[in-house]
Amino acid sequence: MTGSRPAWPWIQGLPDAERMRATDRWAIEDRGIPSLDLMERAGEGLARTVADAAPHGPLAVVCGPGNNGGDGYVAARLLRQAGREVRVLALTRPEALRGDARVNAERLPGPPPVPFAADALDGADGAVDALLGTGSTGAPRPEAAAAIAALNACGARVVAADVPSGVDASTGEVAGEAVRAVATATFAAAKPGLWVNPGKAHAGEVRVIDIGIPPAAPVPAADVGLIDDAVVDLLPARAANWTKFTSGHVLVVGGSRGLTGAPSLAAEAAMRAGAGYVTALVPASAEPVLEQRLVEVMTRGLPDRDGAHTEAGADAVLEAAERVGSIVLGPGLSRADEALAFGRAVARRAPVPLVIDADGLNAHAGRLADLVAREAPTILTPHAGELGRLLDVESAEVDARRLHHARAAAQASQAIVVLKGDDTLVAEPGGLVAVSSGATPALATAGTGDVLSGIAGAVLARRVEPFAAACAAVRLHALAGARAAAQRGVDAVIARDVIEALRR
Repeated sequence: MTGSRPAWPWIQGLPDAERMRATDRWAIEDRGIPSLDLMERAGEGLARTVADAAPHGPLAVVCGPGNNGGDGYVAARLLRQAGREVRVLALTRPEALRGDARVNAERLPGPPPVPFAADALDGADGAVDALLGTGSTGAPRPEAAAAIAALNACGARVVAADVPSGVDASTGEVAGEAVRAVATATFAAAKPGLWVNPGKAHAGEVRVIDIGIPPAAPVPAADVGLIDDAVVDLLPARAANWTKFTSGHVLVVGGSRGLTGAPSLAAEAAMRAGAGYVTALVPASAEPVLEQRLVEVMTRGLPDRDGAHTEAGADAVLEAAERVGSIVLGPGLSRADEALAFGRAVARRAPVPLVIDADGLNAHAGRLADLVAREAPTILTPHAGELGRLLDVESAEVDARRLHHARAAAQASQAIVVLKGDDTLVAEPGGLVAVSSGATPALATAGTGDVLSGIAGAVLARRVEPFAAACAAVRLHALAGARAAAQRGVDAVIARDVIEALRR
């Protein structure tokens, strides 16, 4: 489906529900593909996914009133023909169905569909959610919500048709009850809601089923897509005539008493990610700690009060910035009032690409608009709590509508926003969002966010286009986390292991 891809070749487009409907119409109306053929192929792929997820025992297929239900009827027919015991439970009487769904309900061999009842799921080893489909938004109606709750409670391995019922296919938002599937057979192309949380957590393994739609459908390019590993190929390798400065000079600005580990990790990550020269600018009282800890990194002590930066140090940062490729601002900065004022002053005046993380973000809580005036590129790397403070909303609201809030922050700041998580989102001010396919729970440990900011600083310092730099940093971070987990075990990984894995 090349017509649904964003402009970046290393982003795999994820068409939303509207684009997918337009693609289906084009295939049927302009290319003359019978809609029954599309449904047949969808049901075939769904049946294969069910057989893999639940290879033994009775099955239950729960069908709704629309085309999603029709896909379920096709799968039920094929599974019965393969010798499986299949109960078909219908939310709508078959005689009330219309179009292709009714045709396939009438084609069903064996026992006819029976009205849905929760106890009809008892004993099923596998179940199919063919209730709502991609056109559904908001909280499901009571009858569908009850069926969803029963599917979640029945103990069967549930496979969703196209998208788990209750998940918004375009955004990943979950407004009420939503199916928790072990796998989702999604048709023609994956949708954003299968890769963006909370929807991602409901989808299980995502399998894209080719239903015979030709490529290059004339629909607008998708504005959400998955980051492909090919983004890493954008990073320039050191050439024979390069110097340590050509390789990229990164300033890491942060640190405070008790928080010296964060700038240390960011600085080391920048070195491992390819920076040829890294300088850590920290409070003068913290400089001896970093001098002992960091061998290859230069350090410089700035004015401090009670172990934290003061606004008086901003001029020194700006002077140093004249000779660097990027600044990483915030790791370990602290929330002391003067340190936060220092962070705002540096962000406002820095003439070079800037990565803002940790307390550099907290310095801009409720003040995203302050960043609009920056002339050089800016990358923000918040988790949900930090993004909530930036937007003045609760972190739970961010988690519930991650795509919406990442875009809102990017637009408000005119910066690239990297909303961290298993589904890390990279949003640019124009609305394009690149999504990480995920890495490993091993990254859920202190310091890995500092590692990410260091990687981003190193990539920016090599003059990679900022949106691409952010996406490359996210993918490198994920790959390194996965390698570290393979070497150490998920629960034993620490941030330094991720830095070490970067070299591979």
